[in-house]
Amino acid sequence: MRKKVVTGICILLAIVLLIPIPMRLKDGGTVVYHAILYQVENVHRIDPEATSENDYLEGMIVKILGIEVYNNVE
Repeated sequence: MRKKVVTGICILLAIVLLIPIPMRLKDGGTVVYHAILYQVENVHRIDPEATSENDYLEGMIVKILGIEVYNNVE
């Protein structure tokens, strides 16, 4: 009985830590998938240093425990 309770608690903990919640930002189309352990950001926003209206930054940013491990935003 105790083993089943511990297993259930571990499964619930894994779900809470790993299931992301999507958030859509109002910056041109960026979507952030945020979980407790990691964050994935699909970037699509207007470049603040752009010379014309149609210049966008696009790419992906991945953070694990708040540390950026991947960034290909161009």
